[in-house]
Amino acid sequence: MEEKYLTVTQEAGRRFINRQIAGQVVMLNLLRFREFADYTTTPELKPANPISGKKAYELYINHTLPHLQRSGGEIIFMGDGGNYLIGPANEYWDTVMLVRQNSVDSFIAFESNDEYMKGIGHRTAALEDSRLLPLIENKEL
Repeated sequence: MEEKYLTVTQEAGRRFINRQIAGQVVMLNLLRFREFADYTTTPELKPANPISGKKAYELYINHTLPHLQRSGGEIIFMGDGGNYLIGPANEYWDTVMLVRQNSVDSFIAFESNDEYMKGIGHRTAALEDSRLLPLIENKEL
C-alpha cells in the first residue's frame, strides 16, 4: 500500500525550521481529494449529509482564509491539477495551490492559531493525499 501524506512530521518540521528561511516563503500544495469526505476524526464538523472531499476542502478554505489573511498570508494561485507531463504516469493531483506567507514565523503563527485549528478537520476529511513544498524565490536568476 502506498504511503499517504496528510500532516507535517516532527522531523520535517525541524528540517523546515533549520533552513532558516529569511523573508517570504511560498508553499506549493498538491492535493488529492477523497471521493467522499471522511469526518471520522472530527464528527463535530461533519455536515448533515455526505459531501465530496472537494466540497469539504472548500469548507476548509472558507474557514481558513480569514486566519491566513490576518497572519499576512494569501493564496496566490489555486487551480486544477492532473497528471504530470514529466513525472510518474500513475500520479495525479486534483488541485494545485500556492500560498505566500511573509515569513516562516508568520506561517508558524498561522498554523498554530487555535481558531484556525478548529476547522482543520475539514482538510483532514477532504484529503486522500497531499504534498507541501516550501519554496524560496531565487533572485539570482
